[in-house]
Amino acid sequence: MFGQEKVSDKELLKTVNKRLMRVGGGSQTRLTAAVQQGTVTLSGTLRHAIQRKSITKAITGIAGVRRVIDQIQLAPRKTF
Repeated sequence: MFGQEKVSDKELLKTVNKRLMRVGGGSQTRLTAAVQQGTVTLSGTLRHAIQRKSITKAITGIAGVRRVIDQIQLAPRKTF
């Protein structure tokens, strides 16, 4: 890790939450993040499974994120 400054978990959480707001799909998702020693745990629900990959990829790309744990669930489908 030469040349890289360590990002605090508090700052990392702010950045992760901002990124979730942009890529999370707005009102269609209910996601939360927790950060501990650079490990981001994502939880909550998504309406569409296809959203999962773009969200986890976006979070993985943040400087300071060491690992992403995906605990995201899919919302149950509504039947008519």
